[in-house]
Amino acid sequence: MEKNRLYFVGAGGIGMANLVRYFLRNGAEIAGYDRTATALTDKLIEEGASLVFDDDENLIPESFRDPEKTLVVYTPAVSEENRILSYFRRGGFEIIKRAALLGKITRQSKAICVAGSHGKTTTSSMIAHILSKTPQGCNAFLGGILRNTNSNLMLSQQSPYSVIEADEYDRSFHHLSPFVAVVTSVDPDHLDIYGDEEGYLEGFAHFTSLIRPGGELIVHTGLKLHPRLASGVGMTTYSGGADGDWHTENVRYSTGKVTYDIVGPDGIEIRDISPVLPIEINIDNGVAAAAAAYKAGATPDEIRSGLESFLGAERRFQIYLNGLTNPDGHVLIDDYAHSPNEVKASIESVRRLYPDRHLSVIFQPHLYTRTRDFAPEFAEALSAADRVIMPEIYPARELPIEGVDSMLILNSVKSGEKIYCERKNLLNLIKNSNFDVLMTLGAADINVLVPEIEEILRTTH
Repeated sequence: MEKNRLYFVGAGGIGMANLVRYFLRNGAEIAGYDRTATALTDKLIEEGASLVFDDDENLIPESFRDPEKTLVVYTPAVSEENRILSYFRRGGFEIIKRAALLGKITRQSKAICVAGSHGKTTTSSMIAHILSKTPQGCNAFLGGILRNTNSNLMLSQQSPYSVIEADEYDRSFHHLSPFVAVVTSVDPDHLDIYGDEEGYLEGFAHFTSLIRPGGELIVHTGLKLHPRLASGVGMTTYSGGADGDWHTENVRYSTGKVTYDIVGPDGIEIRDISPVLPIEINIDNGVAAAAAAYKAGATPDEIRSGLESFLGAERRFQIYLNGLTNPDGHVLIDDYAHSPNEVKASIESVRRLYPDRHLSVIFQPHLYTRTRDFAPEFAEALSAADRVIMPEIYPARELPIEGVDSMLILNSVKSGEKIYCERKNLLNLIKNSNFDVLMTLGAADINVLVPEIEEILRTTH
């Protein structure tokens, strides 16, 4: 990069934060803005970034006001009316989307790009963690905080590989140039961007066309995706079941534990994998990670070591109380699931781990458009819980849509008990209710309440 001063508009987003960290580590001067201070922005400030939380162009540091020396990076989640961003536009600064900057960085490496409507954060984190067990390590730009390292960035001077979470929102992943592309799922999402399922699938097909000659597409079996691969690009299939070039065998469940074998091409066998996180949904992700890591040179023993020691990314099926070590037996799990299939898979995983126990789910819908487009599918997925509690929609970047609220989902839920409860009243509801297994689900800010929920459950018998 020619410019050594970067201003990040939306610096606290998880995908922006790893770029902030990358440039800080490489000696750049970093400033930025975000709407809200968080634990993550606190850490970025500790690491050397100068951040503000008021949308006021007067707060831009003087040293960042020279268009010749400052590169401005922004995320599509930032409003077009943002005053700080508008200042830079009026001033003729070079302004680049986060995805385009990530594409520039990773084009210099062999990029392993993980895309999908769900599973991409966990799968990319798994790949990065496995490769960290190899002598060369890896670089990684992750969409979640990997709990093994407490960071969303990995750097290695000697590794030619970069692991990237390839986000389809706003077609961001079209800026990437993968050496290996993993596609975990193509369940329609972000229809405000793609219009319909056909447009969404076309977005993924174009992503596969970007794989470099000599590279590989690793794709889950059974997807509607029709890849468009360049000459010289190979394709490998995988699944957490019995089909696919990479697949599982001999999956065994016991209370709070799962063990399985992975079988790959050319006689590859990795037997008796017993992960720390005994989650059914992670079996699929683990097979994808094994296939990608093997392509990047990881041995079967390194793959086993990585999968068995993987602690997960924050908010990806994060177990706070496992029902075994706490005397009252409560289970508390927080998961980022925010599409119908993710919600369904999370609930099924809990049912596998804790059969015959009463399951309550607090689901906070994320975005008015997603609620409008998929309300029946959300209702069907949530109906697998014994009790469903739902607060109001978390709007994020959106304005309200007339007639769209949480009841659009909740009214169609078929669980034995369903409750609408405003977010501000959730803790009181939890204090005055009995819970056995409790999950908090959604891409909103429900996780902020989880530490207090954990304390309530620990003191409730």
